[in-house]
Amino acid sequence: MSDNLPSSPARTDVVAAALELFAERGFEATSVDQIAQSAGISRSTFFRQFGGKDDVIFADHEVLLTQLREFLDSPHDNPWLAVCDACLEVFENFAAAPEIARRRYAVVRGVPSLRDREITTVFRYERLFDEYLRRALPGLDPLDAVSFAAAVTAVHNHVLRRLLRGEDASASQLRDALTTTRERFGLEESAALPRDVVVAVFPRAIPKAELARQLRAKLDD
Repeated sequence: MSDNLPSSPARTDVVAAALELFAERGFEATSVDQIAQSAGISRSTFFRQFGGKDDVIFADHEVLLTQLREFLDSPHDNPWLAVCDACLEVFENFAAAPEIARRRYAVVRGVPSLRDREITTVFRYERLFDEYLRRALPGLDPLDAVSFAAAVTAVHNHVLRRLLRGEDASASQLRDALTTTRERFGLEESAALPRDVVVAVFPRAIPKAELARQLRAKLDD
């Protein structure tokens, strides 16, 4: 996958300046003019780059979602693994600047409207993964797609929140947790989980679609 967020230094500086002001004065008490002055840009430039105070908080997410959409639109041998790689990319982006990520986390926790938007943003990642799996695996049961998307998103958020709280959390821990998730969905071999063995005999001339139907029926039984 590509390197971390392709954001300009000026944009990063504005985000950092805004978060510092939010931490010092509070989100509601900080004006756009104050952010622009602190970042050394004009008010019009601020609005052109972000649109509003809320958008500064979630600026990284907007770029990440675009980046992940492009990544998932490219060919992948294993769509399940591709979703996990996308989760790792999100984590590594925030882990690359943990102090800024923690400051953002603290601001969001203290403002109900920002918490609501964060919930919506998290769901956008989940929906992105769900829709990708359905496209990449035609015929996939929608319940399997949404269940896996929700599981990997929840695992990612759990490890990320540990990082944001200053606890021990790393990309390797997330990678191991995502591997365990794939194992639980039967997508990865695991010595710790029992394996089902199915033996079936069918006529060589049977249509593949009928073979799949009969196997599915036996497995459901």
